Amino acid sequence: MAIEIKAPTFPESVADGTVATWHKKPGDAVKRDELIVDIETDKVVMEVLAEADGVLAEIVKNEGDTVLSGELLGKLGAAGAAVAAAPAAAAPVAASAAAPAAGDDEAILSPAARKIAEEGGIDPNSITGTGKGGRVTKEDAVAAVAAKKAAPAPVAKPAAPAADAPVFAAGDRVEKRVPMTRLRAKVAERLVEAQSTMAMLTTFNEVDMHEVMALRSKYKDLFEKTHNGVRLGFMSFFVKAAVEALKRFPAVNASIDGNDIVYHGYQDIGVAVSSDRGLVVPVLRNAELMSLAEVENGIATFGKKARDGKLSIEEMTGGTFTITNGGTFGSMMSTPIVNPPQAAILGMHNIIQRPVAINGQVVIRPMMYLALSYDHRLIDGKEAVSFLVTIKNLLEDPARLLLDI
Repeated sequence: MAIEIKAPTFPESVADGTVATWHKKPGDAVKRDELIVDIETDKVVMEVLAEADGVLAEIVKNEGDTVLSGELLGKLGAAGAAVAAAPAAAAPVAASAAAPAAGDDEAILSPAARKIAEEGGIDPNSITGTGKGGRVTKEDAVAAVAAKKAAPAPVAKPAAPAADAPVFAAGDRVEKRVPMTRLRAKVAERLVEAQSTMAMLTTFNEVDMHEVMALRSKYKDLFEKTHNGVRLGFMSFFVKAAVEALKRFPAVNASIDGNDIVYHGYQDIGVAVSSDRGLVVPVLRNAELMSLAEVENGIATFGKKARDGKLSIEEMTGGTFTITNGGTFGSMMSTPIVNPPQAAILGMHNIIQRPVAINGQVVIRPMMYLALSYDHRLIDGKEAVSFLVTIKNLLEDPARLLLDI
């Protein structure tokens, strides 16, 4: 009896998904809990595993097809069962005699591993897979790219471009059209939505990072030793300062629902994290209850999950306020866009040594520009400016965070 392979149950915040990659073709043997197909949503890539041993009997939804929650993707038959013809779009892969069998001449790669290999200029078939069934994992691809970089190169070559950013020879009048990923398409949709539905403004300030940097430099080794390897960074100070400022200015932590204003009695802080698929925003739940170490550990965990493609939809859903750090990429100034239905977002930027006047004297200090974009329908200019000044004051005198003043 055939076992139906169905799309995962999507949460309410996810309307549908796209079949990203079939890791098996009709007729291939499948082991229980083996990865069969990846479903890409606007938030994460969800893996569909086999419920039992058998043979992939039929593919109902091809790569690129849109699927709904729980919709039929294919069928898994018993070993030796007849294999149904795959849909036309899958026929070239399933029926072509020239196509190499997966595991023979063609490597089995996860989407992340394939992207890393292509960007690193590595032939995927040359990578030895250490995953289940010889599958090439992201770690295998990273190791292969690192080994290539470490090897002496007779001729210097430019870095390989991303798969969707080809390099054309001078004078070529050619074009390449690639579809947006669901993540990129959703980001584009939400950015346009935010711009068209909000009365969005941005206010700026600057913060002297001298005291925070001195505190971090003095205690970072003891902090890491005390908290089992958790490293002390700058983001935890910003999260704690934002939490305190949100308590003082509850409108910045609120959201609009129809004609109602919803005030949240908790601070769930979204922290923007870069991943292979783009920028994602996992959420630190109840950040008001977290210590600096817990914040740093949470951010480090999210970062690793983002790189490995393991963030869950639940971890990226919700949030009452967001912090984004363009400074990690060298940005000196930007105007971040609010993530609806939130009312504000804080943008951190690069730390630059600049001359500033302190007590009538010109001194060199590590300065950072801060930007707060906010929905003017809900937050008045005075509140926005005062909120940002509060964050500035807390960071320039971090003892205030401990003394609650």
